Amino acid sequence: MKISLFGRTFTLPASRLARTVIGVLLVLGGLLGFLPILGFWMIPLGLLVLSVDFPAIRRRRRRLAVWWAKRSGNRA
Repeated sequence: MKISLFGRTFTLPASRLARTVIGVLLVLGGLLGFLPILGFWMIPLGLLVLSVDFPAIRRRRRRLAVWWAKRSGNRA
């Protein structure tokens, strides 16, 4: 399973359970963003990982991509 972000491609684990655990841990770590090393950047990254397996999150990610493309004048 691969995911593209800012023109780079990242490989995700093949196991759905592993992807879910990684996504949830990133979101939870992002909630502790006020601590050193952890950051609020982890929340959108975790949601991106979770969007691979969960249709509700995937729909919101796609809507955001379409909105961003319209706003910036590019095609999604």
